Amino acid sequence: MSVSAENIKNIRNIGIVAHIDAGKTTTTERILYYTGKAYKIGEVHEGTAVMDWMTQEQERGITISSAATKCSWLGCDVNIIDTPGHVDFTAEVERSLRVLDGAVVVFCAVAGVQPQSETVWRQANKYRVPRIAFVNKMDRTGASFSMVVEQISKKLNANPLPLVYPVGAEDSFVGFIDLVTMKATVWNENDETLGAEFKVTEIPENLAQEASEAREYLIDKLSELDDDVLEAALSEELTVDLLRKAIRAKTISNEIVPVLCGSAFKNKGVQSVLDSVAYYLPSPLDVPPAVAYDAKTDEEHDIYSDPEAPLSGLVFKIAADQHVGRLAYLRIYSGSISSGQVVYNLSKEGKRERVNRLLHMHANHRQDLVKAYAGDIVALVGLKKLSTGDTLSDDKNAPLLEKISFPETVISVAIEPSTQADFARLTEVLELLMDEDPTFKVRIDQETGETLISGMGELHLEVLVERILNEFNVKASVGKPQVAYKEGIMASSEASNIYERQIAGKDKFASVSVAVKPLERGKGFVFENAFQSSALPKAFVDAIEGGCRDAMNDGILAGFPLVDVKAVLLSAEMKEGLSDEPAFRVASYEAAKKALRAASPVLLEPYMRVFIETPEAYLGDIIGSINSKRGKVINMEMHDQVRVIECHAPLSDIFGYSTLLRSLSQGRATFSMELLNYGEAPKSVIERILGVNTCMSHLSYADASR
Repeated sequence: MSVSAENIKNIRNIGIVAHIDAGKTTTTERILYYTGKAYKIGEVHEGTAVMDWMTQEQERGITISSAATKCSWLGCDVNIIDTPGHVDFTAEVERSLRVLDGAVVVFCAVAGVQPQSETVWRQANKYRVPRIAFVNKMDRTGASFSMVVEQISKKLNANPLPLVYPVGAEDSFVGFIDLVTMKATVWNENDETLGAEFKVTEIPENLAQEASEAREYLIDKLSELDDDVLEAALSEELTVDLLRKAIRAKTISNEIVPVLCGSAFKNKGVQSVLDSVAYYLPSPLDVPPAVAYDAKTDEEHDIYSDPEAPLSGLVFKIAADQHVGRLAYLRIYSGSISSGQVVYNLSKEGKRERVNRLLHMHANHRQDLVKAYAGDIVALVGLKKLSTGDTLSDDKNAPLLEKISFPETVISVAIEPSTQADFARLTEVLELLMDEDPTFKVRIDQETGETLISGMGELHLEVLVERILNEFNVKASVGKPQVAYKEGIMASSEASNIYERQIAGKDKFASVSVAVKPLERGKGFVFENAFQSSALPKAFVDAIEGGCRDAMNDGILAGFPLVDVKAVLLSAEMKEGLSDEPAFRVASYEAAKKALRAASPVLLEPYMRVFIETPEAYLGDIIGSINSKRGKVINMEMHDQVRVIECHAPLSDIFGYSTLLRSLSQGRATFSMELLNYGEAPKSVIERILGVNTCMSHLSYADASR
């Protein structure tokens, strides 16, 4: 095994994920301090957290953009991505988990499994990411380690395996008993080392029985999954190494979730998280190979973490850096990459670009590298045409890695520059922000000519507007938030268009036939070339796809973008000297428009998954308000004297719901929401949006009572 391959065994690519306010960034700040990456502890509430370096993050006390850093622990190089906890920034979590090998999920010991905890858990399941759980805030009143473990099992349908037993709880929490080594780890409350020093002692006599029972449970659970543990337990030859080996194997296979506890803010228990990252989470060599596809044949390929193989890397984030310009974050799945190297962007037809600088990032600080190998996460400087989801390689014929999928936007606002001079600057800034954030969209309203920006929620757009006005100093006026409706089709249809025109004295010609077909919700736009004629240049095929995309973006009913549609090129005709790319783009645009009009277009509205927490006294009024908003209660449960209500409701009806909720509950109830799906709008909404007589013959109404 080469030196670089040996090093891959010691790499840990992990994300820190959680519901907002569970203590995720506070935990990360302690990790940086204890690993020597930071010389002092940054605090979220003081706006000094290293990983929350954006101005908006420091002012609001929340993580908005995922930040990367690298540190070392127990001989492992740990790449850490600290992700946002607020639901509006869930796409940051999505793209981070796509490229990570493991995760630390932070839970609040008082609140337990919260709505965004469930969301990030589903995202981790989607990418089969092994994870460990850290039950944080054990010092808080109402903290319960066992309650959180039970909720992880029941709410997340997981198999939690406690590796520790708490020593004390609430204000008497001082540490834990390690059930693997059967030693107690305790911290001094007035410790001047900020938790860097602690004592490892024998188990206190008053906890010996509970610790013994907890260890017995640990061994029983592992014995069910691992024959070596069962055999060693029966012969009373269990060793720490054997237990750790079994825990590691079953964590990597996603059969168990090791559970730890501590209080990051009080500097207790974070070192055990680092130990578990090194002991139990996988290296790039331990996870299944990345999946890639041949661009021509769609044949599937496995990409292994081999530093000697051709380069295969996925761009998972684009960011603007005021010092070095455009940064592209890259997960290297195979091969290596060097500063100054020329690479191919396989997602952009093999376009060549040079890597001017190769960096390791520490939040917004940079460390130059000469070379990086498979398994690493790096940032590239100098590549101007990259997009999130692009595949880079040093082999022009290498397969394409799977792209990252993102949810549809749900809310829009109009933004207009104050002066003509600001118009060009606004256009430039909007393009830059779309580069950075795949869930930020910009379109021009076909009727009013307004520029509409769309995002995942009110906070998401609020932060982006703040950046436009303050960070980029663009003078602009911003309208009120509005629902980001979409359009879809219910049937398949075909249409043709012949483009014949004389432009500047030259004849132009292009003929195109396309079909459109509805896809499952959430599939986006797909283009298929079923013509496959060698006589038709690829540039013309790309122009035809571009024309179809333009038709989707412009909509049919009211100018809202069409989603979940497959466009198929059936045939095309060209004439030598008369056909060019613009002609084919226009021809395909008109053909797609015709086909879409005949495919039973429908108006789609976003439905939200809403969580409300309220004291019991206000439950009746709140349920009534949900029903009046076309909402449907899905689940209710009691937690710590508070009712937690899950319901589904259309976004258009719950705009401004926080104001009503405060009124109904005297300010004591709270709510959060996330996109559930896009569904057909009922007749009442269609009439309100489109007008009674607009395009009604094309519409398929959903049941208005839904």
